[in-house]
Amino acid sequence: MNIYHLSHIDLDGYGCQYLTNKCFNKQHNYKLKSYNANYGLEVKARLEEIITDIKREKFLGNEDENIILVTDLNLTPKEAKWLEEEAMSIGAKIQLLDHHGSGTKTAEQYIWYMLDTNRSATLITYDWLQKHYAFDAEGEYAQIVKAINAIDIWISDDELFEFGKVGLGMISGAREINRTLFPDEDRALKLSLIESMKRYVDKENAHIALDNDLHQLKKEFFIEKQDNTKDNLAAIFLTKLLTNDKQRLTIEYRGYKGLLGYSLGNTSILGNTFLVENPDYDFYMDIGFRGNFSLRSNNKLDVSKMADEIGNGGGHPNASGGKIKEYKDSFVYSDIKAFVQEYIYEKTK
Repeated sequence: MNIYHLSHIDLDGYGCQYLTNKCFNKQHNYKLKSYNANYGLEVKARLEEIITDIKREKFLGNEDENIILVTDLNLTPKEAKWLEEEAMSIGAKIQLLDHHGSGTKTAEQYIWYMLDTNRSATLITYDWLQKHYAFDAEGEYAQIVKAINAIDIWISDDELFEFGKVGLGMISGAREINRTLFPDEDRALKLSLIESMKRYVDKENAHIALDNDLHQLKKEFFIEKQDNTKDNLAAIFLTKLLTNDKQRLTIEYRGYKGLLGYSLGNTSILGNTFLVENPDYDFYMDIGFRGNFSLRSNNKLDVSKMADEIGNGGGHPNASGGKIKEYKDSFVYSDIKAFVQEYIYEKTK
């Protein structure tokens, strides 16, 4: 059975995926693929991605049963109608588990839409997995589920509320890996942090202990051989991702070869690290969702001139920036890259 799991991008959303990973990855007859979306237009974009992935698997001869699982996200009636029609056309089942009251109208129309406003999506998912897949008979994950439930539906008198509050900030603050560019690695970071929460939940003053150790817990995810600062460890980690995937990320400017990142931040460390590790590249560019960009070079290209030409910017020969006023953001990196490359061509022809 193939399970395509779409969930939200907060602690509750990743909590759902933490549980499905624990449930299905231990069972060899299940194959789990995860996706994440924020509310709004991205939900439809990710559902379209799931439908495309299922069609691709069918084309390749995979005839296993497919389930589209959506958690901690509500659908509009229009989105639900579209999803049901698409799922029927490819023979996939749907299960939605949510707690947002804004989905009431849709839930009344579809049997696969499970809505319960009195529980967090993590708790709903936990109960659903226990009922249908005999998950966690020993109650190993009950406490971490309780903590996430307490903070997500704001049960302030719960003994685990403060612990959940630390976890909430822990996930929202885990921004070292951009999820548009590297969704699987970003999710892996966040699930590893929830795993750490589980280890702390029964400690004395667990909320304080977790808060004190958050910096080290992040470093543990990024460290491989030897210790360093968190920023340097993250830069090394991301440089490996960028290097391994550089063909997908390559752009060109006036015959110079560059790499285009998206909202990765930490440009000085990351850009310079990448260029040192990849001497065949002439520049590094990181663009944000509003069109602001940073440029780095390693004495191969005067990026201040590039910044001026494409974004009315400037700076130093090896470190500059600007803004593409006409920039059009996207949830899909390939669309972002295509826009930037075409924009550069138009500005330099």
